[in-house]
Order: sequence, then C-alpha cells, then structure tokens
Amino acid sequence: MIFSLVSGAIADGYDRRRVIMIAQAFMFAVSLALVAVTWAGLMTPAILLVFTFLIGCGTALNNPSWQASIGDIVGKERLGQAVLLNSVSFNVVRSVGPAVGGAIIAAAGSVAAFGVNALTYLPLLIVLFLWRPVIASSGLPREPLHTAMTSGMRYVLLSPEITRVMLRAFLFGISTVVVLSLLPLYASQAKAGALGYGLMLGAFGGGAVAGAFGSTWLRARLTPERLVRTTFVVFAASAAVIGLSPVIWVAILALPFGGAAWVVTLSLFNTTVQLSSPRWVVGRALSLYQMATFGGMALGAWAWGSLAEAATVPTALLVASVVMLLGSSAGIVYPLPERFDDDLDPHDGWRRPKVELDLLPRSGPISISVDYEIDDDALDAFLDVMRERRRIRLRNGAHSWVLTQNLENHRLWQETFKVPTWTEYLRYQSRTTQADAEVTRRLRQIASASTPSVQRAVVRDPMRTATRNEASAYHPPIDIA
Repeated sequence: MIFSLVSGAIADGYDRRRVIMIAQAFMFAVSLALVAVTWAGLMTPAILLVFTFLIGCGTALNNPSWQASIGDIVGKERLGQAVLLNSVSFNVVRSVGPAVGGAIIAAAGSVAAFGVNALTYLPLLIVLFLWRPVIASSGLPREPLHTAMTSGMRYVLLSPEITRVMLRAFLFGISTVVVLSLLPLYASQAKAGALGYGLMLGAFGGGAVAGAFGSTWLRARLTPERLVRTTFVVFAASAAVIGLSPVIWVAILALPFGGAAWVVTLSLFNTTVQLSSPRWVVGRALSLYQMATFGGMALGAWAWGSLAEAATVPTALLVASVVMLLGSSAGIVYPLPERFDDDLDPHDGWRRPKVELDLLPRSGPISISVDYEIDDDALDAFLDVMRERRRIRLRNGAHSWVLTQNLENHRLWQETFKVPTWTEYLRYQSRTTQADAEVTRRLRQIASASTPSVQRAVVRDPMRTATRNEASAYHPPIDIA
C-alpha cells in the first residue's frame, strides 16, 4: 500500500520488463536471506515480519508493471480473459502452496521450505530475461518521478469510472479480508489442525479457480454493476455461514463461494481500471487501485482481528458480512461503468506548431487560448461539451482553465489554460486519446466555420530582460487544439 503509487509511476516511466526483473531479483535476495537467518537459528516473529514487509515492498514494485504488461501483451480485446488467467494461476498456487510447504516442513523442516520458495524465483527470472517486448518511444524526456505521481493522481481523480472502482475495491478489501485474516484463528479454535486449515485454504482457492472459469459466462449475462453487487452478497453469505457454524466441514462447503466471489470481483475491478486508462497512465491507475484494495485489506485485517480479540471470531465474521452488504448497496450511488466504448488509443492528428521563438524545454508557462463563435441555438450543446472538455484538459495536465464570453459580442467565447513548460505542453498533447479528439470534433460541429482558432504564447515576466528572440511572442492562429 505504501509504495504502490511510486511503483506505478515507475511502471509508466521505465521499461516494465526491467522493473519486474528488479522486483523479482530483490524478492529472490530477501528469500535467500530468510533461508540464511532461519538456518542460523536466529528467526523470531519480529524478524519474520520484517522479511514479510520486504517481500511486500518487492510485490508493490512488481505488481503495477506486471499488471500493465498484460495489456501490452494481449491488447484490450483479450484483456479480461488474460486478467482472469492471471488470477487462476495465482489462486491455484495459493491453494497448492500451503500444502506443498507443509509437506516440505514435515519432511525436511522450515529451512528447506524457505529454500524451495527462494528457488521458485529462478524460472520466472529466466523467462523475463528471454522476453523481448516492443517498447514505443514518445521522443520526450522521462517525466520526473514526483510529477509522474502527481499526474497519475490527477488523472484518476478526474476519471469518475476509476474513482468508483477504487471506492468499491476499498469496501470489498476491508470487508472480505475478514475470512483470510481470521481463518487461521477459526481453524485453531475449531481444532482443525494443519490439515483442516489446508483444506479450508484449498476450498477457498478451488472456488476462486471455478469462479474464474465461470466469470466469462457471468459477464455475458450480467452488467458489471449487477455482477459486483451479487458477488458482495455471495461473499457476505459465505462469511456469515462460517461465523454461525463452528463445524469445519460447513466452513469448507461455504468457502468456495467466497473464493469465487473474490476472484470474479477483483478481476473485474482490475479489468475495468485497465480499460478505463490510456497506456501512458495505466501503471499509475493500477497502482492507485492496488493502494485502495490492499489499503482496505490492511485496515480490515487489523480491524477484524481487534474485534475478534475484543469479542469473538464469529462476531467479527458476522459484522463483516453486514459491511459487505453495505458495499453491495453502494452501487446505487456509485455504479460501475457498464460499457467501455471510449477509444483510448493515442491520437496522432496533432502536429507540433512552427514558432518564431527559440523555446527551451523548460520555457514557460505556456498559455493556450482557443476562440469559438457559437450561435445562440447551439449554446446549451456547447456548454455541455465544454464541461467535458475542461475535465479532459485538467486530467491530461493543464491547469488554470477558464472559459470567458466576450462582452461586446456575446457569440464569441474563449477557452484558456496553461501548462508549466514547453516540454509539458508537448507531453500534454501526446496524452490525447481518440476519445479526447472526438470531443474536439464535436466542438467543430457546434462552432461556426471560422472557429475554433488557437493561439499559443509563453507567459513573460515584465521585470525580466528579454532576449531578442524572446521579445516577440507572435503565434499565428491554427485550427488544431
């Protein structure tokens, strides 16, 4: 949760393959250190938590690049199926892993189990070394990390479809984590032993795999919002059954439903975020979604553990079930998008204008003014489009956006905004998608034939001494914003 936004900015600014390799190599090194400390007999609960935190840091660096790479490999047409396949692989090994680990511990001890865990990183590192993805170059300098984080947050906050997913993911994480966080304690109190705990984990993971294979069928028959509301309710019923019954076999029968709801919901959230984000910001969008989800899980694990300690495990499970029902009803106010019709591929229709000034990459701020002539009968349609225009401008990196109407001629309108530097203006234009360009085409249909026209200027401080080339800021009007 803590490092998600940073790793998202890294995923969008650097070679994702190399980022994944560094993250995996870091976790491999931490796993080797875990083996060494355990072999030396120095392991304590506190040290184990430190190693767990370090592996979590590696996971935080790995996940945005890993998830964003799925879309790079398969494209948006198969993105949903690819995300599901990734979820299947994760849940299969999560189900099998504890059993394998328990068998190794029984046969050779904890050191051997940690050693086998460390070795599992090697095949993935080999695959990453052999993978040669095609990397598109923008021709612009890499965005500084702090501004990349800011632009990612700005894009997500101005994208209602993504913020709704983040809210629902937070509610899902904080409530449904009750099962996985309290399952060891439930198994202990039910005197299920290691075998019973493994069977419960296997039931949850098996349900997740079944849910992944059935997800395509469900998505074909239910809208995303209706599907998510259903999975919230199904998980609530699963947790309530476990909380009401101390019998382990009842829990084993209920857990597959929770596992299925878990994978269907999280894969749908992940796919929605990716389909709602252009490629230039998808890593940061995924990292913020990851922050909301894992932040909810971290807070929920602590909260339900505290409630179980103050009351009982069944009480915590039942209260969490009520929260899941609230998460389902939140869709009434914050529904998920039902369609993904927007074309978020880059728009290549813009051309760099010819300017008379010798601009440096850091020259700025750059002020852009767009003039429109709007007939009275087209005013309502114009204002509707301009509201969307404002959101797109600000989301892509503009600031100080204003819309003014001429006092002498009420048919004349002017849109003005700024970007910090010339480089940021070029970067702003490179972020334009086909869907953004469609808004421009709608404006052209509304405005009179002679407009819109665009003027670009660099903001000057009159107290500074200007060079000869900087003395004039004439920019002839052009018709592409």
